[in-house]
Amino acid sequence: MVTNAWDKAAAAQAHTALEELVYRSHLLGSDRSVANWGGGNTSIKTVEKDFRGRDAEVLWVKGSGSDLATMEARHFTALNLEDIHPLLEREQMSDEDMVAYLGHCMLDAKHPRPSIETLLHAFLPYKHVDHTHPDAIISLCCTEGGKELAQQIYGDRFVWVPYIRPGFSLSKMIADAVSSNPNAELVLMEKHGLVTWGDTSEECYFHTISIINEAQRYIEAQAAARNQPLFGGQKYQSLSAEERRNLLVQVLPVIRGEVSREQRMLTTYNDSPEILQFVNSANAAQLSQIGAACPDHLVHTKRVPLFVDWSPRAEDGAGLIEQVKAGIAAYKQDYVEYFQQHKSVSDTMTTPAPRVILIPGVGMINTGKSRALAQISDALYQRAISVMKGTEALGTFTSLNAAESYAIEYWPLELYKLTLQPPEAEFSRQVVLITGGAGGIGSATARHFLDQGAHVVLADINLEGAQKVADELNAKYGEGRALSVKVDVTDENAVIASFAETILAYGGVDHLVNNAGIAASSPFDETSLKDWNFNINILATGYFLVAREAFRLMKTQGTGGSMVFITSKNAVYAGKNAAAYSTAKAAEAHLARCIAAEGGEFGIRVNSVLPDAVLQGSTIWSSRWRNERAAAYGIKPDQLDEYYRKRTTLLVNIFPDDIAQSITFLASSKSAKTTGCMITVDGACPLPSPARALSVDLKRQAKKIMPAF
Repeated sequence: MVTNAWDKAAAAQAHTALEELVYRSHLLGSDRSVANWGGGNTSIKTVEKDFRGRDAEVLWVKGSGSDLATMEARHFTALNLEDIHPLLEREQMSDEDMVAYLGHCMLDAKHPRPSIETLLHAFLPYKHVDHTHPDAIISLCCTEGGKELAQQIYGDRFVWVPYIRPGFSLSKMIADAVSSNPNAELVLMEKHGLVTWGDTSEECYFHTISIINEAQRYIEAQAAARNQPLFGGQKYQSLSAEERRNLLVQVLPVIRGEVSREQRMLTTYNDSPEILQFVNSANAAQLSQIGAACPDHLVHTKRVPLFVDWSPRAEDGAGLIEQVKAGIAAYKQDYVEYFQQHKSVSDTMTTPAPRVILIPGVGMINTGKSRALAQISDALYQRAISVMKGTEALGTFTSLNAAESYAIEYWPLELYKLTLQPPEAEFSRQVVLITGGAGGIGSATARHFLDQGAHVVLADINLEGAQKVADELNAKYGEGRALSVKVDVTDENAVIASFAETILAYGGVDHLVNNAGIAASSPFDETSLKDWNFNINILATGYFLVAREAFRLMKTQGTGGSMVFITSKNAVYAGKNAAAYSTAKAAEAHLARCIAAEGGEFGIRVNSVLPDAVLQGSTIWSSRWRNERAAAYGIKPDQLDEYYRKRTTLLVNIFPDDIAQSITFLASSKSAKTTGCMITVDGACPLPSPARALSVDLKRQAKKIMPAF
């Protein structure tokens, strides 16, 4: 049942009719069993001043592309009703003409484009109107013989409208039907949704939820009377939570790779009890292929999901992978045929890959160009399952046919909503794992990648620090854009576990920034085996373990990738009192080149950035390393910044942002044909004097051999 959430004190905080409309919209949208994400619309009719200062009767209606749960006043559009009312005299109007006409009716051209169903609100003679897609109502409207069932619930208080696509014709049909029925209190739109109204915002809200609850009580009574197992009863057993997790770690990168052949995608998964009950049921394979439960779902879920015909066995990961690959290939072929059969000349096919994948014993996997959009697909299919649950109690589930579905999926007015999303950037749809993510270089690199559309994983032995950075980034860039994971790069199992967490969150990895770092300084003859192993274990072995897991994962995905190693100027020439550190850094640089040699055939590029003395935000330089390096140069620790600046040719200090820019450059499409490369970011640190002397001597010898040069 829908709970009455109206709070008179909270509603009283609304000082204008528009603010009250925002409040009502939030209440409706906050319950997803009432309003889908991005679906439904609300309105209010008021009197406002037009651009000439005259009183005008105005319709405030939800703007296209916004969501009832989160929209603000700026997401509503005001239209002059005096300009709209003459449309009631028309017999027909194309979508293009309707959109153009409504553009002229807007009180302010800066307002968002009006909802697709603006005329539905404008044509009804009520001050407050709600259009929602409640699960209980959609169940009724998607059941064969739904109109007859509605009579048992509402008597003569409802108007039933057969399915037609939203727009002028539907709006006029509803207005005419309501005016012809003096008892009408609601409109039921076949395979679509509910329209209700009221004299006040509170009355309209209460009327909406009351109508929904009448349907819900009827459905529950019918289910109790039938007393039959839901969805035909259980056919498959769920695997244990651990078994599901282990299988998902194996299969998600494969799914991500297969669905990304045309356009890279991210994945999420859902193995809640409700999802498992459905995918494990006897009827799920057949029910899931009937069609979308609501037109609003189609853009995010496609007409049907992929149901993987697999008998759950924890040890059969290889078998599941083969079934998934075959299933996705077949789904794509079917989608291409569906598109070819129904397309118009101007249509361009979207990616043919499934948005929803159902696997018995495991759960539901969703795909999208971002984690947020994959989760929207998840949320909408949960609503579809809820609708099918209701139709099971009422009778037989029915849906839009293929032609009707296509007309919605490729409807320009529906596709317009997608254009309101932020434009794609260099690293949109891509996942970046950064070791040492809590530090100065790591966190700066994360910001640069996020600025360009990526999702980032901050992997660090300091989980608290990584989580703090992730929280800050998610607050700025959006929930789910950054993930923190704990990893000790010297521990093979910990490295594997960090990649497993990443896979479960996003489906895989596209870029690795191998950045975990430490340092210890001492004269060579005073270097202990402990210090030697400390440097080698983290900087050489750690980089190897992390890179190996990334390499394996990128090969599994089959979509290429890149790695950027953060080494040091010490990788190419010796640093005084830093034999262990310099040797480990040299190993890193050569390891990167070795991986580059093997990765080329798989589209995996590996490059290195060689910084010098990045003191800002560094945990290394706040440790004993600062004192040790100062002692090596015979200066005080607080003089190091100036010392390093003065020794560069450019007389500059090197900052985390400088390194981050080089990292993102090497990972980007601008470096698509570069691998095995090393970029120095050190202000042109001059060679030490022995090396300089050797360089001068070599030049002299060259002149003797080639005097003409």
